[in-house]
Amino acid sequence: MKPLNIAILGCGTVGGGVAQILTQQKDLLSKRSGREINLKFIAELNPEAAIKRFSLDKKYFYSNTKQVSIEEILNDNDIDVVVETMGGKSDFVHNTCLNVLKNNKHLVTANKALLAERGSDIFAEAENRKLQLGFEAAVCGAIPIIKGIKESFTGDIIESVSGIMNGTSNYILTQMQLQNLDFSEALKLAQQNGYAEADPSLDINGGDASHKLILLTKLAFGKKISMDELSVVGIEDINTNDMDFAKEINASIKLICLTKLKDNKIYAMVRPMAVKNDNTLSNVNYAVNAVRLDNKYSGTHFLIGKGAGSTETAMSIVSDIVFIARHHEVATFNEEDKYVLGDAKEVCFPYLVSFKTKNLPGTTGLITTCIGRQGINIETVGHNRFSGETADFSIETDECCLKTIEQAIEDIKRENKDLLLQEPKILPILY
Repeated sequence: MKPLNIAILGCGTVGGGVAQILTQQKDLLSKRSGREINLKFIAELNPEAAIKRFSLDKKYFYSNTKQVSIEEILNDNDIDVVVETMGGKSDFVHNTCLNVLKNNKHLVTANKALLAERGSDIFAEAENRKLQLGFEAAVCGAIPIIKGIKESFTGDIIESVSGIMNGTSNYILTQMQLQNLDFSEALKLAQQNGYAEADPSLDINGGDASHKLILLTKLAFGKKISMDELSVVGIEDINTNDMDFAKEINASIKLICLTKLKDNKIYAMVRPMAVKNDNTLSNVNYAVNAVRLDNKYSGTHFLIGKGAGSTETAMSIVSDIVFIARHHEVATFNEEDKYVLGDAKEVCFPYLVSFKTKNLPGTTGLITTCIGRQGINIETVGHNRFSGETADFSIETDECCLKTIEQAIEDIKRENKDLLLQEPKILPILY
């Protein structure tokens, strides 16, 4: 059988890791694939630095002493698979990925932002040409969630996908919980230890997790969701009081991604939740990721592991390459998009609602009365934390929908427009 020839676009942290695995484990990968897997070319702006950093042979970067270009790779009929590790969602990267497929080459990428925000035509091109689009590395690094959904559960019906899908936010929340750090201290520690970028916005505001959830919603349910349609709340406003309130109800705060199918509607959200301690997700700490699948026939499954990193991401890319070597004739994706996107505020949870108010007599009674008027049962009222003229406390409700909680808050404002010193924080409780 003809060797499967590979080209890599970009030889940074991830691309270099892929090249190392392909060259160091060539014989083993070829044996597992049933055909020879051969790295042929690498297109890289600074080849000499990559050669030195990853101890790679110069032959991969130069063709007839000329530096290999993307155009040369696209026009090379001997290349079967192109690995895109340039990153970003620019027009150049988007068009390059499309051109890979238009030149009848399989595409493997870890580029979750590109696929989530601009990937519709890339998926469609792969489908129309019956080419593989491998993106295992785009969602939770080393965790094989993409193949799990595409291959392992094809005989089942997935009812929901949830989990912790951003290691940076999970590291920060873990430090806040276990070390009693405030948010800024925990973020600084994450940056010092390499878990957060200098600009951590995409991690802490839920953007990175949203990209992953969009891809999993598309994969599990065939439903295409845009970033604007997704309900997203980040972790920037979580503080030590919130951690204490969660601890009072035997829970830990985690940034949770959730997409579920109910009554032919898809409900999808990314937001901090108070996860009960007997839920496995509550004990997933630091930069670890975890995905939970709830299926109709086979029940609940957890996949837990590292969600990022050079070798972890590179390994997932190589696993896609091996899969293509075995099953290159299988179409990538069949998007049905037959479900309606539901309003995430209609999903019912118990809620942990925390209030910052003026320290006035009767405050707790007024708030609980307004909540009760909306037909919401109250499970517990947390201890007040007084600080001069202000008070902080929390209320744990029975199951209700977010719209009803918001109506109760509006009722509180009508009763006393000056009572609330800030908007209450509303955390779904996950059992």
